[in-house]
Formats: sequence, C-alpha cells, structure tokens
Amino acid sequence: MYTVITSRPHFSNLTKGIFVNPEILLPTSPQTFTPIRRRAGNLASSNMAAAAAISPIQNDDVERIAKISSTIRVIPDFPKPGIMFQDITTLLLDPVAFKDTIDLFVERYKHMNISVVAGVEARGFIFGPPIALAIGAKFVPIRKPKKLPGEVISEEYSLEYGTDKMEMHVGAVQAGDRALVVDDLIATGGTLCAAMKLLERVGAQVVECACVIELAELKGRDRLGEKPLFVLVSST
Repeated sequence: MYTVITSRPHFSNLTKGIFVNPEILLPTSPQTFTPIRRRAGNLASSNMAAAAAISPIQNDDVERIAKISSTIRVIPDFPKPGIMFQDITTLLLDPVAFKDTIDLFVERYKHMNISVVAGVEARGFIFGPPIALAIGAKFVPIRKPKKLPGEVISEEYSLEYGTDKMEMHVGAVQAGDRALVVDDLIATGGTLCAAMKLLERVGAQVVECACVIELAELKGRDRLGEKPLFVLVSST
C-alpha cells in the first residue's frame, strides 16, 4: 500500500490500494522538514501555519500524487524471492503521471537556488535531467564503478553482504554548488549516502535528497541523519 506524502484530507481507493494520508511538513530547523507518516489527529494550528508558509500545498497535490501512486506496479519476488519490486516503468507509460511527478519536484525546488542535480544510477537518470532543465541546473550522473570514462572520485558504501561504490567525475561539481540528489526510490539509503558524501567531498552543499518512493520499513531515512529527504509516496 502506498501512503501519499501530503497534507490534504485523506481518502482511500480500495481498487488501487492507495491511501492518502492527512500529513503536514513540520519545520524542525530552517532547512529541515520532517514528514509525519502516521494518521494525524488534531494538528496544532501554529504548526499548520508554519508549514504552509514554508512549503505551500497546491490544491491539486492529492489528485496528482494519487495518480502517480496508482501507476506504480509492484512485482513480487523480483529480482529474487522475498523482494517486492517497485516498478516505475508503468509510471513512465502514463505521460500525465510522469509529467506530474516532474512538476511536483520542480515546484518544490525552482526557488531553492539549486545549481546541480545529481542523479543516482540508474533510475535517477530518468527523473534528474528533466528536473535540472526545468530549474536551470546542471545534471551530474552518480554511477557505479567503471561506468564513467573520465577521472573519478569514489565513495564506498555497505550492502547487506559486502560493499559497493559510487563514482562521480572529477570537476563535474565545484565547491559552493548547491546540490539536489535524485533517485526513484530510497530503501536502506546506502546509495543516497554515498552520493551525498561524494558531493560534500568536493565542497558542494547538499540541500536535499528527493525520491519518488520510500520503502519506509527499511528506515533509509534514518541513515541520512539530519539531511532532509522529500518523497512523494511511501510504500507500506
């Protein structure tokens, strides 16, 4: 089931398995917001006013995100038994849902002075470039080892069994760049953490990480520490 990250009144679509949760972004610091994912009771009006001032919600957000949620297909036991694979290729088949996905990110970041959008291999390459073009930022691919042709810097991260690396071209990002890290999904958070470390090693400021889907039960958000994470839907 998908929980939609929104602050509009909730509704359910039993045929699609969508639940839209009445949530709100509460400011925990000037640059950090914590989405509340549980069913909300009575929220303090001061919190609602503060969140609305910082992150205004558009009237059609619920409808757009519900549409996005309904187009994501779940494939059981892929690529191995026990895995519930979140397939965004069905989202890409729907031009309206795909455009809404990009538009929601663009609306959030267009006034944040982002100078670089870093897309994490591989599906971050689908969502990152159109966001970068729309907000006037450069796009930088963060890739697995031996995929980039030029000189690279590498960052190792832990897997369930062993380690892996992410790499970035030397010179693609400069000190002082304001970076947005984009991927389709956050699970354990390892690749996002590696991407952030690469950017920070060259002196960039990571403003936020953005994903279409969050697998909340894997607690990847916790691995990011204090770094803000923005997601559209949460798979539960």
